[in-house]
Amino acid sequence: MQQPDQRDHGGGVDAAAARFGGQRADWIDLSTGINPQPYPTPDLPADAWSALPDAGAQTALEEAARAFWQVPAGAALLAVPGASAAIARIPALAPRGTVRIPGPTYNEHAASFAESGWQVVKGGKTEATVHVHPNNPDGRLWPAAETIAPLSIIDESFCDITPDATLMAEATRPGTLILKSFGKFWGLAGLRLGFVIGDPALVAELRRMLGPWPVSGPALHIGAAALRDRDWAHVTRIRLAADADRIDKLMTGASAQIVGGTPLFRLYEVNDAQAWQTRLAQNHIWTRIFPYNPRWLRLGLPPTRGWARLEQALA
Repeated sequence: MQQPDQRDHGGGVDAAAARFGGQRADWIDLSTGINPQPYPTPDLPADAWSALPDAGAQTALEEAARAFWQVPAGAALLAVPGASAAIARIPALAPRGTVRIPGPTYNEHAASFAESGWQVVKGGKTEATVHVHPNNPDGRLWPAAETIAPLSIIDESFCDITPDATLMAEATRPGTLILKSFGKFWGLAGLRLGFVIGDPALVAELRRMLGPWPVSGPALHIGAAALRDRDWAHVTRIRLAADADRIDKLMTGASAQIVGGTPLFRLYEVNDAQAWQTRLAQNHIWTRIFPYNPRWLRLGLPPTRGWARLEQALA
């Protein structure tokens, strides 16, 4: 179902529906790691839609982000239109060389570096490194000592679920950039909001590359409100941890073995991942499999309405 020119990702519910039937609304998409109970968006001022994003709203968002992530004073912070927008431009921030990206992991990093003329290598001393922390899909956490390189990218797109694991203290290290995604933990992937934190010179160049008004007015206001809402974040972390335990019990009860993951997605080993995906798809539940491991199956968390159907499909 994946087109030849597309990289392997979650999603693709429209193609799944075309193959297995039903309308998109009938499907439960467990192929991504997006919070199924998103942050409730606040009412927006009319000019959030009608006017160009203003500097005051941009400053308010970045101040809220600094406070939420406890960004060190010596690190710069930039709001971007989704972490993927930063991933696509980061390789241009340094002269081309070799980059090490421990995997298997989120594949856009390697693709972006390769398309920019970098050589992606498996080991040795390199001019750049990328560490997805926690890693997608297995949830591995990296010690700070392993992330040191002239250009060091630490992708913390899923780290807001386990904030104690953050490597934010490394943001003051020269050549280091930490990425934050708003769409995963807050469940608003369609808002297209992310952040780059770290080396002021690199962040300044990235700001220049993105041009004026990189983040939409609605995203500025919604992002600031969400980042200030510490109570929502606290309650959400508790719920996600409980739901991760619940789905683990369902899957291990159906003979799957836990490989790893985070509270937003769980990675299992099964006898035949393609067969499992097909079986669940026949119940209009879409999951994630991987071309490099035929036994790995990844599931995100279902919405409230989806638990009963998942339990029935696994029975």
